[in-house]
Amino acid sequence: MAGLVVSGTQVSYIGQDCREIPEHLGRDCGHFAKRLDLSFNLLRSLEGLSAFRSLEELILDNNQLGDDLVLPGLPRLHTLTLNKNRITDLEYLLDHLAEVTPALEYLSLLGNVACPNELVSLEKDEEDYKRYRCFVLYKLPNLKFLDAQKVTRQEREEALVRGAFMKVVKPKASSEDVVGSPELHYTPLPSASRELTSHQGVLGKCRYIYYGKNSEGNRFIRDDQL
Repeated sequence: MAGLVVSGTQVSYIGQDCREIPEHLGRDCGHFAKRLDLSFNLLRSLEGLSAFRSLEELILDNNQLGDDLVLPGLPRLHTLTLNKNRITDLEYLLDHLAEVTPALEYLSLLGNVACPNELVSLEKDEEDYKRYRCFVLYKLPNLKFLDAQKVTRQEREEALVRGAFMKVVKPKASSEDVVGSPELHYTPLPSASRELTSHQGVLGKCRYIYYGKNSEGNRFIRDDQL
């Protein structure tokens, strides 16, 4: 199958311009895949993902997923990256994830309007991003990493006390919305060419910015590396 890369329980189907998950992908790989990378496609729907019931990691960066995003129940999923999509309704997404991904520990939403920082809007600042983190951790208290940063004990304590009051208001739709614009220049990825089979990355030292190869989904430090 052109574009498909399989390595053990890791399945990559990257940069194929698909608007939906191919049926044959679930039929051929759904029963064994633990890590699925669908980044750099044109996905607007996740229909077909229900075939991948054993997923532990799901990479959906650089697609066109919006506020109608629906995930099936994925009880083993611990890592989810949705960087650079079209998500604006943060509360809906977090409530949905709390319901269908109870084991989630690593989440990244960089490059979405729902993640208010300077990468998507010059009007946002450090305080906006801190409030966003506080609200996310209030909704998903089991997270260990959010975006490119490890969750701290202080953040957890603050989320318990103030998180409910840190709701990020969904912005009004606009024809000039940066997410819908084809001129959007943000990407936390390097401009150099990327190898589809290379999935190593490191945490960037700058605020929110991750530098790695191919997919932002590799931003996370695993327990055996701490």
